[in-house]
Amino acid sequence: MTAAASPRPDERSSSQALDTRYHVETPEGIDLLLRPAGVIPRALAYLIDLGIRLLAMFALFMLLAFLGQIGTGLGLLLTFITTWWYMVLFEVLNQGRSPGKQMMGLRVVHDDGTPIGWSASLLRNLLRFADILPFGYTLGLLSCLSNPAFKRLGDLAAGTLVIYRDPPPSRPQLPETAPELAPWPLSLEEQRAVMSFAERAGNLSAARREELAGILAEPLGVEHDHAEARLNAIASGLLGNGRGLA
Repeated sequence: MTAAASPRPDERSSSQALDTRYHVETPEGIDLLLRPAGVIPRALAYLIDLGIRLLAMFALFMLLAFLGQIGTGLGLLLTFITTWWYMVLFEVLNQGRSPGKQMMGLRVVHDDGTPIGWSASLLRNLLRFADILPFGYTLGLLSCLSNPAFKRLGDLAAGTLVIYRDPPPSRPQLPETAPELAPWPLSLEEQRAVMSFAERAGNLSAARREELAGILAEPLGVEHDHAEARLNAIASGLLGNGRGLA
């Protein structure tokens, strides 16, 4: 995904729950839902990174103190590099994650969801000097609180977004049941529907599961109350969990 996309805040009707998801539609027509990180997790990530830098600089200055004036010069050079390149190097070379962001489950991306590059990372980090004005990141905080995607001034200028990293997807667990074969050959769409029902069983209310399963009670040749168990057994059979099933 290299072409530019058209990001916009996720549009929802008044009847739906409000959230802070960020909707991106790629040129390929794929919808991405990103979750912008708020002020508190970003501040905690920054404090973690700040602590790491201070500890590293303290250790380096202790070692360089033995070199006298040369050590002082090297220390100042390392201070400059650590201050301005620490974030940039980690963001570009570590998938948008500094150590602090990685610990908080955050990452930096472009507005279209693509990985952050050198120019954008440099710009967003160089503009920290504006975000900290007049003191204590006041402008950056005001910018985050007034922006629906919690962007500070550096993010607005660089076209970047700090988001939560979604955990790796895991396969839903099917209800424990003895596998069975379907009473008739199932099409691909029918197989998907049966599997979807079984995989979502834990997220549906008992009444909703009974209602959905009851639609297929007659075609399955079972009583209404047994339709849910039969569908779960067929789903288990589709996965090849039964003896003699491929």
